[in-house]
Amino acid sequence: MFTLDNLFLLLTGLIAAYLCWYFWQRYNLHKALHNLYYLMGFAVLLVSGLLLIFLGLGILASPYVLTVASLIPLGISMGLAEEYFPKWKKAFKWFAAIGFLAIAITSIGGMDALKKIAVPLFHGVAGLVIFLGPFYAKGAPKGFFWVGIGGLLIGLGGIALAFISMGAQLLFFSPEFVMMILTPLLFLMTGAFAIGFAKKG
Repeated sequence: MFTLDNLFLLLTGLIAAYLCWYFWQRYNLHKALHNLYYLMGFAVLLVSGLLLIFLGLGILASPYVLTVASLIPLGISMGLAEEYFPKWKKAFKWFAAIGFLAIAITSIGGMDALKKIAVPLFHGVAGLVIFLGPFYAKGAPKGFFWVGIGGLLIGLGGIALAFISMGAQLLFFSPEFVMMILTPLLFLMTGAFAIGFAKKG
């Protein structure tokens, strides 16, 4: 049965597909590495959305899904660091690589105590980079702050989901509440990213 959640996921997927095409075109024009990082983030978002449509929200409990989904904020934040913060890009790449491995090992390996540290830490930092980066990015186009709005949404949603996957609750983000707002949140987040990145021309 086609549900409202599926509608939001479908719309999210369409926007993510557009962003994948957009960054692939930009990469072909400029061969700039940051476009590939952005592309990676939105490609994972596209695939994740399709999996949620066909397999349901229950797959979010999978450690493999949690691991792969971490590439969404890590990819976008690496793109921002690469494009606008060259002094920090090398260090942030190491941070992202270590973060991905930490999330993968602790999630798939069932190391719950360490996962409670790794997931919020790396998701949170990546979300902060996406949220704050556009406001401090030199040479960014007017209206690029929308990427920061998307970063705020991805940070909140990602950390809330991480807490739920660990059997805990973040503030008022109960499992029921998170599942209720998740698909609209993904849609709004992706829409904000699309508006912000479109300002680049």
